[in-house]
Amino acid sequence: MFSEKVAVVTGAASGIGLEAAKAFAHKGAAVVMSDVDEDRLKESAKVVNMINEKTLSIKADISSEKEVQQLVRFTVDAFGGLDVACNNAGVGGELKPTADYTVEEWDRVININLRGQWLCMKYQIPEMLKRDSGSIVNVASILGKVGFANAPAYVAAKHGLVGLTKSAALEYSAKGVRVNAIAPAFIETPMLERAGLTTDPEAKQGLVDMHPIGRLGQPEEVAHAIVWLASDEASFVTGHTLLVDGGYIAQ
Repeated sequence: MFSEKVAVVTGAASGIGLEAAKAFAHKGAAVVMSDVDEDRLKESAKVVNMINEKTLSIKADISSEKEVQQLVRFTVDAFGGLDVACNNAGVGGELKPTADYTVEEWDRVININLRGQWLCMKYQIPEMLKRDSGSIVNVASILGKVGFANAPAYVAAKHGLVGLTKSAALEYSAKGVRVNAIAPAFIETPMLERAGLTTDPEAKQGLVDMHPIGRLGQPEEVAHAIVWLASDEASFVTGHTLLVDGGYIAQ
């Protein structure tokens, strides 16, 4: 499905990003993985390299314009171009009410989850336009569709990312570059674990109860949807945000 294609995945050291990198590798793509956690990234890249030896990794903080430029240049220099991007890197932020957020806490979440995603697209799109084709999948969230108490910066960033995805799709789809987003519900990832939401049985059950399907999602389930959106099988899909949410939004 992706033979002769080049894919870049941000936030690829664990969780959804790692599973997306694995999925693209299984489908034959050359994969460049990036993350801020360099040690974990190197270990994860070894796993993906066993699937497809056309796998490389580079440390990158997507809130840094310089590092995003370096990531895209590294990819193009290594594999000759860029066809697919899964912009997955993000942070959850502090769990507290809107008025209790500090400016520093707010800026960190917005800079990574929204500004960083825009920076990725800013430098990915010109490389795709050189090939007259490309596909971008931005990892948003169900919280880009609805509100959620005590996560104001995250909710604001993900809503912004959904809007950014639509705007970019309108600008570039006729030029061969499709832009879509994926909106997962609560997925069992290290991010939830670090927040204590899956290690505490009561907290985890509270999350499970929010999903009509009766469980949390798994990273590979989101990865399968990302790969479909990025593929030619979704060639007439652009500007869309695909829910992978176990029925969360249906309520």
